[in-house]
Amino acid sequence: MNKFAWLCSVLFIAAGALLPSFAYAHVGVGEASGFMHGLMHPVGGLDHICAMIAVGLWAAQMGGRSIWAVPLTFVSVMVLGGVLGMMGIALPFAEQGIVLSVLILGVLIAASIRLPLWLSSSMVGLFALCHGQAHGAEMPELVSAMAYAFGFILSTASLHVTGILFGFGVQRLTHKRVVRLAGASIALCGAYLAVS
Repeated sequence: MNKFAWLCSVLFIAAGALLPSFAYAHVGVGEASGFMHGLMHPVGGLDHICAMIAVGLWAAQMGGRSIWAVPLTFVSVMVLGGVLGMMGIALPFAEQGIVLSVLILGVLIAASIRLPLWLSSSMVGLFALCHGQAHGAEMPELVSAMAYAFGFILSTASLHVTGILFGFGVQRLTHKRVVRLAGASIALCGAYLAVS
């Protein structure tokens, strides 16, 4: 399947993910205070694990400055989104944006699409804004929210590094197709999340 067909598939699935019948709820889910809760939250959901690892994996696949710039953009903009969420500022389609991040990043990896750094960083930043806003909205207005945020940021960055290391390791030890297969698996998780 060529890159154009992959992109068309993404747009088709993305359109379906935006239908109002799909519900994605983060706000009020689980404990949202303290460092350990923040540290564990990103590894407690399929959407987070897939999106965070995908960011690192795609960055490794693209190489060059993307290796550090794309994950750094994600973490930085996620913090901004978290502040917006804590201030009670809602973003339309934030939950759908989270699901789309898994789906689109998976397809980009599977199709081995390398975008210019400014475009890949912008796209990842948009996804990060959605992730950050959703989690900022569930943080309590307490001092422990800062500890939670620090744990969440550390866990997110660790998942990015995991994706980068996996991407490098697989590309050096085996074949680049394994990375693309991992991307296809992430995209399938995104499709599952879109219809669940």
